[in-house]
Amino acid sequence: MTDSPLTVGASLFRAAGLWPDRTALIIAGRQASYRGLLDEASLCARGLAGLGVKPGDRIGTLMHNCWESVILFYGASLIGAGLLPFNARYRGDELSFTVGFSDVVGLFTTAHGREHVELPELLQDTYPILREWKAGEPLKIAEAPSLRFVANLADPEEERWVTEKHLAEAAQRVSAETVEAMAAAVKPGDNCITMFSSGTTARPKACMLSHENVSRVGSALAERFEMTADDRFWDPLPFYHMSTLMPLAACRTVGATFIGVEHFEAGAALAEIERTRATILYPAFPTLMASMVAHPDFPHRNLSTARLMLNIGAPDLLRRFCEAMPGAKQASCYGLTEGGGVSVWSDKDDTLDERIFTSGKPITGTKVRVVDPDTLEDKPFGENGEIWLWGYCVFSGYYKDPEMTAAVITPDGWLRTNDIGHLLPSGHLVYKGRLKDMLKIGGENVAAVEIESFLMKHPAIKMAQVVSVPDERLVEAAAAFIECMPGKSITPEEVVKFCAGQMASFKIPRHVQFVNDWPMSTTKIQKFKLLENYVPSSPLDVSGIARALKRGA
Repeated sequence: MTDSPLTVGASLFRAAGLWPDRTALIIAGRQASYRGLLDEASLCARGLAGLGVKPGDRIGTLMHNCWESVILFYGASLIGAGLLPFNARYRGDELSFTVGFSDVVGLFTTAHGREHVELPELLQDTYPILREWKAGEPLKIAEAPSLRFVANLADPEEERWVTEKHLAEAAQRVSAETVEAMAAAVKPGDNCITMFSSGTTARPKACMLSHENVSRVGSALAERFEMTADDRFWDPLPFYHMSTLMPLAACRTVGATFIGVEHFEAGAALAEIERTRATILYPAFPTLMASMVAHPDFPHRNLSTARLMLNIGAPDLLRRFCEAMPGAKQASCYGLTEGGGVSVWSDKDDTLDERIFTSGKPITGTKVRVVDPDTLEDKPFGENGEIWLWGYCVFSGYYKDPEMTAAVITPDGWLRTNDIGHLLPSGHLVYKGRLKDMLKIGGENVAAVEIESFLMKHPAIKMAQVVSVPDERLVEAAAAFIECMPGKSITPEEVVKFCAGQMASFKIPRHVQFVNDWPMSTTKIQKFKLLENYVPSSPLDVSGIARALKRGA
């Protein structure tokens, strides 16, 4: 097996050889050494191959954070199959579309987190045939013609679908030597991860990321954070985001420990950070960090092992986090899925102001430009323009969408991010927002047109326009301005009910206002004027309305 770090499988073999007994992974009290992690991943890879998954195929995971999702990522990577981690917050129409569009051959879910959302039940609601289908029978779903099997792992009540028992039996048909040979055949440019990301279109786009992309961005993170085998990297973010894959890769690079979180709760998080003696904290989004700092246990927990914490937010808020944890250096960053997750990070030598007012500098092997989006000429230092990225961080393209790929990647390899910012003479990047019609709700990118398109399916809605408004919990939330059809009406609560179960809850408008006339330019609705006329109100209880709807109330 090659010791090249440019494929996920090779980097895992390398880590198991260099640090066999070092703790590689901790999730919910369960842990494995690098040698043990490789053994589990290899067994999973044998099982996948035994089920007929081939190099170049894609498998999907619809899971809350759990041990099995990490093992499936490594198992798929070892045999050259790509992984597509579906957002566990997808519902109904968006889940049906993404599963069908992605051409996954197998879809894995689990009983983990069923106290929050019953994912197997969600799949059965989306594809009723799964209520009768049994493992071994042909699976024919018109909306997902490539899907050959569905698996439910870690569920003692499951017997019908593919289970851990089926996976173990399939593994007996494939040798460990076969998997090692398959891993050696994987090339750095092969697809590793396909991840859906909302953009300015009505449907999310499937971003393809190579092994080299994932591995090198992770290595750059380890370099920028000066990580060693003694580091313990605590990361509460979703496993279906690059915010987990990058730290996992960084830990593999240096033999550090990755600490994942099944379900975030501030008090439990503080206890785990203290118990595991975490050295790097990666809450990223201010809602998570703020809830820990405000928790009554915070003053009583010994968090002194933390040397670095990454948070994104307003400078005054970041400064408060620094005051709350003076022993941990605040780091900021900038990135997007198409740019490999994160391609700009703070440096240890940055001043406090540079770490809270800027996103940092580009990682080794990448470049950043700020360009006038109309003339495509570089903007001077300090002047805002569109942020462009270049280097191995740039993704491979959008799956089954060469036209959209060509629209965002220039012929000489620069990625047009659709984000606004400016560069300082020091090389630091200052992010200012989105160039196009996007919202960032609780850390999730959401296209306004995606919500608008769905709302206008309602027979009472003639026109819908969605804008971002401030929200105490989510930082931003969706506000919908609605014009009703003549003679028809709809209440804000009915708008929420229409969306519930059909889109992720964070996308559902928490504010609804009705209009009869739209502020117009010559040809377009002027959304900034909608905001000028926006009357702040208490947010709708989206979760409560959805629960009542499920109960039939």
